[in-house]
Order: sequence, then C-alpha cells, then structure tokens
Amino acid sequence: AALRRSPRALQRQSSLLAQYSALLESYTEGEMRQLISALLRRYRQATNSGGHELPLFPRAGSRRKRARARHKPCELRELQVSVSELGLGYESDETVLFRYCSGTCEAAVRSYDLSLKSMRSRRKIRKEKIRARPCCRPLAYDDDVSFLDAYNRYYTVNELSAKECGCV
Repeated sequence: AALRRSPRALQRQSSLLAQYSALLESYTEGEMRQLISALLRRYRQATNSGGHELPLFPRAGSRRKRARARHKPCELRELQVSVSELGLGYESDETVLFRYCSGTCEAAVRSYDLSLKSMRSRRKIRKEKIRARPCCRPLAYDDDVSFLDAYNRYYTVNELSAKECGCV
C-alpha cells in the first residue's frame, strides 16, 4: 500500500496567483511532468477534434487503464540462454534459465527524496550520480549454477539468477 498525499485545496483568503503558486510548489518534479504532459495531450485532442468537445476530466477508470499499460510492475522474468551469452567470459554451449527483474517502481515521495532534492538545490551534493527513486532489483537469488565449459572444466557461478524482485 503506497502512501498517498492529502488532496490539494485552494484557500479563499489569498490571491488566486498566490494560491496556484503554492499549489504547484507542492508537486514533485515527476508529478509536474505528468501534469503538463496530460494537459498538453488533452489540449491537442480537443483542438484536433475541432473544439472542446472532449471532457476536461475523462472518466477515472480509463486513466487508470492507460497508467497500468504504461507502467509494468516490477516482476521476475526469465529467459533461456547459453552460458556463453551471459557475458561472464565462459565458453560453453550449455543452456541455463536466467531469471531477471524488470519493470517500474512507482513510489510515494519519501522524506529522503525531499531532503535529497533540497541538498541538490542548495548545491551540497554536486556531481555524484544519485538515484532519488527506487529501482527494480533482485531481493534474493536462485541457487548457484554449475556447468561444464567447452574445455570440460567444471564451474559454479553464484548470484547469477534472480529468485525474487522488488523495488529498492
């Protein structure tokens, strides 16, 4: 269950410009990109159809279906490959079942993310490559994989294939 942000509301006391400014500042960069792209898409659809016949806010069900189609959840997938294709430097025609993690990790903004953004904007953190959102990675690995190479030597490789995936 992902944490949800409380609904944003406009207050009646301050000016309209100040209200919208405060409202937009509460969005994360990712949320702003999604908002802008959704607004542009709706605008293009409305202008291409000869006016504003399309509803400004389409049914929530259709939005959810599109979102699910775009974002595949983090999950375990598998592929049958030869040991040579693994890129570990072994020459062998034996095949193994290679399990890997693939998908996106949608997560609510955490305190860490907000603090990281603040440190970057204040230039406390500069050139380092930092990921401010979770990645789909293995949480556990399958048993070791053993095989014979092209020269009849026996090898065992550990932590080759994923057993369980998650957002880390």
